[in-house]
Amino acid sequence: MNPSTASARVLVDELVRCGVREAVLAPGSRSAPLAYALQTAERAGLLRLHVRVDERSAGFLALGLAKLSRRPAVVVTTSGTAVANLHPAVLEAHHAMVPLIVLSADRPAELRGTGANQTTVQPGLFGDAVRWSADLPAAESRAGQQAGWRTSVDRAYAAATGSLSGHPGPVHLNVGFRDPLIPDADAGVGIGVDGRADADGRADGAHADAGSRGDGSWLGGEWPEPLAGRADGAPWTSVPAAAAPGAGGGPLAPGFPRTLMVLGDLPDPTAAKAAVDWARAHGWPVVAEPFGHYDRSAVLPHGPLLLTATEWLDAHAPDRVITIGRVTLARPVANLLRRSGIRVEAVTAGAHWVDPGHRAEVVHPWSVVGAPMPGPGSGGGVGDRAWASAWREAGETVAATLADEPAAWASGPAIVGALLSALADDDVLVVGASNPVRDLDVALAARPRGLTVVAYRGLAGIDGTVSSAIGIALAGDRRTVAYMGDLTFLHDSGGLLIGPDEPRPDLTLVVANDDGGGIFTLLEHGEPSRATDFERIFGTATGTDIAALCAAHGVHHELAASAEELTAALARPHAGIRVVEVPQDRACHRGAHQRLREQAADALARHT
Repeated sequence: MNPSTASARVLVDELVRCGVREAVLAPGSRSAPLAYALQTAERAGLLRLHVRVDERSAGFLALGLAKLSRRPAVVVTTSGTAVANLHPAVLEAHHAMVPLIVLSADRPAELRGTGANQTTVQPGLFGDAVRWSADLPAAESRAGQQAGWRTSVDRAYAAATGSLSGHPGPVHLNVGFRDPLIPDADAGVGIGVDGRADADGRADGAHADAGSRGDGSWLGGEWPEPLAGRADGAPWTSVPAAAAPGAGGGPLAPGFPRTLMVLGDLPDPTAAKAAVDWARAHGWPVVAEPFGHYDRSAVLPHGPLLLTATEWLDAHAPDRVITIGRVTLARPVANLLRRSGIRVEAVTAGAHWVDPGHRAEVVHPWSVVGAPMPGPGSGGGVGDRAWASAWREAGETVAATLADEPAAWASGPAIVGALLSALADDDVLVVGASNPVRDLDVALAARPRGLTVVAYRGLAGIDGTVSSAIGIALAGDRRTVAYMGDLTFLHDSGGLLIGPDEPRPDLTLVVANDDGGGIFTLLEHGEPSRATDFERIFGTATGTDIAALCAAHGVHHELAASAEELTAALARPHAGIRVVEVPQDRACHRGAHQRLREQAADALARHT
């Protein structure tokens, strides 16, 4: 067995031993040893392989595969610009704390700086955005290297999962390969003359338990030392999982019975339930961004709209606001956190906390969530019941008003209303950045349902949304629906490039098509007085025929021109990927959101 084949197979074997079950490959020549190793591992039933021709799409697919499972996915690229195309996904994984393993192939070290083809300095390419990185030299034909290969993978996996730091995220393992880059004829397992799995492999790609096939028996071939690794399929170096949150944490500051919780995006959507339960136990009202998996009857309906009613807020302002997770979505929330006379405390699920306004006076570790109730007089017990009730009544009043006076079709809030009415309790909703997520934020009423809402708020970009949604659908066992704007869809239409032999999920992409950058109509750039400059440099209409684009990719497309047509489309089961396009007039955005704010203010004025 040649050195490149040996090192690639050992690296893949150790990834499986650690727990990797999903791998995404963007093909290339220098990464060929890893490609062969991954395909052989899939034939042995050790993992599932996904092949994509676009590295950026591959990176976001891996991100989606890991987002909800919290198990690192690996993305493999060849050398040169291929690695750089992963940077957007790496940045998102960094800020959103998604476990991701980048495994990049490289030229041997002696070719760096020589002008060799497709050769640049790949180590350090992602800077501080990765939790850990290593540069493995090209393998030599000698013994004593296996342990180094394996422990490098163990370190990468531990850093990606945050096993010791409690701060999961992306890692980068850069590996040099020398020719020959293809397996020798006698390389062993999984390499048949016709490309099919041999007697030791599996042709069906079925998953196997790591203990049953992750014992190194699939490696095959000759090498100066056995390549099977530890016995019983164990990693070379076992790293314990992070300890469960304890009851420690910083004490809650006393003297703030009027406490409001603001819940943002958390790395693990299921963690939102613990935060909401904690607030409910203390009697605190909760203004929540729409993400996570929990009973939404426990939070204020249309919470961000309450914060736009300034007169009502002046009379019911909290003494303290506790933020949890990444709170980045709504300007009214940001304005609340900047209000004078309010103490801001932050709870973080990782090594860093979110405080762009530089207002947080105390930062609590995640262990404070769910800690035993403090004793009397601590300030952390049950708060001002009458004040909290006023907040809940206000939310219910706004919700009733909006239900009686629904938004006009096809405004963003109206599309959100139709979409939510068609989703079931156990569904997963992936929501794109820009207008769709903001429409959801203001239009989502609290309701007792188990819907899981996922978004990429690490950097809140539109990059890779289609690919990430595909990854989430592939990694899960629940119906997945994604809602996004046309630019977000077009920006990652390459995510629809899926080969005929690749796993393909059942996924519905709802695309609100307002032909351009509708988000800017809600900002200062969209003020009527600036209309002269708006269209070319912000509106950016493309005129793309989405139906034709879908046809080119062999993806089913249908048009939904009304709320009834949208709900009917979502009610029809569909195998594979489909796109439901909802035509929209971009001019309606600004007025629709203004009307929501006015309805909320009027309802609260009448209520008080």
